[in-house]
Amino acid sequence: MPQTLSVIKAGVGGFVGRSGTHPEVIEAAREALALAVQSGLLTDAQAHACGDDLFLVMAHGHGEDHEGVHRTAWETFEACTEVARRLHLYGAGQDVLTDAFAGSVRGTGIGSAELVLTERPSEPVVVFMADKTAVGAFNLPLVRTFADPFTTPGLVMAEPLHQGFAFEVHDLKHHRKVMFTTPEETYDLLAFVGATSQYAVKRIVSRATGEVAAVASTDRVADLAGRYAGNDDPTAIVRCHGAFPTVGEVLEPYTLPQLVVGGLRASHHGPWMPVGQEGAGTSRSDGPPRVVALGFQLAEGRLVGPRDLFADAAFEGARRQANEVADYLRRHGPFEPHRLPLEEMEHSTVPSVAARMASRWSDL
Repeated sequence: MPQTLSVIKAGVGGFVGRSGTHPEVIEAAREALALAVQSGLLTDAQAHACGDDLFLVMAHGHGEDHEGVHRTAWETFEACTEVARRLHLYGAGQDVLTDAFAGSVRGTGIGSAELVLTERPSEPVVVFMADKTAVGAFNLPLVRTFADPFTTPGLVMAEPLHQGFAFEVHDLKHHRKVMFTTPEETYDLLAFVGATSQYAVKRIVSRATGEVAAVASTDRVADLAGRYAGNDDPTAIVRCHGAFPTVGEVLEPYTLPQLVVGGLRASHHGPWMPVGQEGAGTSRSDGPPRVVALGFQLAEGRLVGPRDLFADAAFEGARRQANEVADYLRRHGPFEPHRLPLEEMEHSTVPSVAARMASRWSDL
């Protein structure tokens, strides 16, 4: 019977500032999810945090966009927001941009990634949780995992992977989507997804089996709010082994601390640092941006785990390099390329400054 893994996230209040999540917030989320499991709505559920964002990992049999599952997430975030307000945490409820639940968390400022699967005899999955970065950050690692044989030898050596994958890409500016098949259309795919500010990989499908291999959230907070409202802090789910890349192949791209949009005031580039859960809180210049990888085995709808995959010493080199890159970028101060280009800062204070100064410009 098909099962669904839903990861739904929101920033409900930071401790201290935007740097982390208070333990009482996580505990409130776990209590709310436990009630949903007891009721039979969910087969299993866990709450985790990366930086100041709360991620609900929920297993169930209801498919994508199920009203009851989304309502559970909504009410969980509401309960956690009340805890955040009681503790005077920073930006309590900042990501929940609507006042009432309308059947889905889509379009509310809450991010979601949902993957429907038929559980195999062994079903390993990795849930990625990001902080201080934007939608599109997963483009590079997902392309390297599912389309680059230098990262994933299975694309050469394993028959199911050798047949390639199909990428569903969303145009975030014009609200449309397209499918690219690899390896034939790899260059076409890269022409778009390399522009992470406009295009984002939503899901990846195995051409050998037709199964969804990976899915990422593509909800942009600033688009919904029409103003600066914090980073998107996306999430992603990736299935591993069998017709999909191994856990090691899925993690390999993160040995490069790629430059991502987000960071300080959601207006800068910063190195994406792979960290264990203990290192998921940010500090210096509200960063560097972080990514956590939690590994699970699904067992008849239960979440066995997690295993904190980026806590491995193998990623110490990436963390060291991320700090070196952060040193270099920070010395640029308010100058590009540390600061984002003007066209990507439409939700910051820059447009208002430009409007105020408009009358002072004269023709050359």
